[in-house]
Amino acid sequence: MWQQVIVGVIVAVAVLHFVTKYMPAALRRQIVYILSRRGYDQSKLAKLFNTQSSCGSDGGCSSCGSCETTPSDAPADTSNSLKRVIKIQVQR
Repeated sequence: MWQQVIVGVIVAVAVLHFVTKYMPAALRRQIVYILSRRGYDQSKLAKLFNTQSSCGSDGGCSSCGSCETTPSDAPADTSNSLKRVIKIQVQR
């Protein structure tokens, strides 16, 4: 009987790890939203599910910075920042 309980706990922890790590971010945010409406602490859930808590909970929009149109330290020309260059060294 104890073996079944221990295996059940291990499986539950593995499922929790999968949910918090490998599910899409939109689905994780939705889970955090649903659980926070049920009365759980949103900031702890956001930390557990590796998402950001909503802007309204931690002091307004200035806390997360998602309202900025352009970052302050980014260059004015953003077309070059979207391109990635992968350098390949050929060994002969």
